Amino acid sequence: MPVRQSSLEGVAVRKQTFPGTMSRPGPPQEPVGNSLIDDAKARLKKHDFGTEYSHYSSNRCSILLPLLAKDGKLYLLFTLRSEKLRRSPGEVCFPGGKCEPADQDDVATALREAQEEVGLHPHQVEVVCCLMPLPFDKDMWITPVVGFIDPNFEARPNPDEVKNVFLVPLEYFLRPRVYRQSHLTRWGRHVIDHCFEYTDPEDGATYHIRGLTARCAVFTALVILGKKPSFEVDFNLEDLIAPSEESFLKPQKHAVSKL
Repeated sequence: MPVRQSSLEGVAVRKQTFPGTMSRPGPPQEPVGNSLIDDAKARLKKHDFGTEYSHYSSNRCSILLPLLAKDGKLYLLFTLRSEKLRRSPGEVCFPGGKCEPADQDDVATALREAQEEVGLHPHQVEVVCCLMPLPFDKDMWITPVVGFIDPNFEARPNPDEVKNVFLVPLEYFLRPRVYRQSHLTRWGRHVIDHCFEYTDPEDGATYHIRGLTARCAVFTALVILGKKPSFEVDFNLEDLIAPSEESFLKPQKHAVSKL
């Protein structure tokens, strides 16, 4: 999630719909995958850290991981950053950005940023949980906020910030077709950097999902689907909570040891 300044109001936007998923209002449809959604919510809530660690740094960011049910499967919504942006142009990320003084909490930040970037209003999101914060840059921490979005949502990307919006099946982050990884050491801890290549069947566009964005997607898929991935991960599959908490606390201790 590259961090950027808040968008300007009144910017011209364009609508973007997802065939079979985010369409114009029509005849009432039966609820899609209620049991699937309820099960996902129950699993996610076990990993809800709320505001437990929000006091660790005033330099905070939040991202929204938007989930959506379609044809009996779960999907994550991603954005492709505009080439106009100074920082990380053309990268795939989740909607998100820096906490502002007017934001009540991390959830408010994520919802505000999603509205500014893709026109997703807060009432169109059912927030389920706040995952463990992740280190981003020096003393900056990012809180992933996970929520289900209205299936009738029509994306309106802000062209100054977002070039495109697309969906990826959640299971792709456990069983990818094209994938590579690299091994890194950050804050004294071994980390696997994931990179997924995904081709959208709707328009044939190919995207590369990597870094913190990919890590959040993998973790979310592990929590909800409860399956072993086809590639190596640095999570304890028997206990996802403990290593996620360690990933937050170890950099804190490492920073103190350098003082």
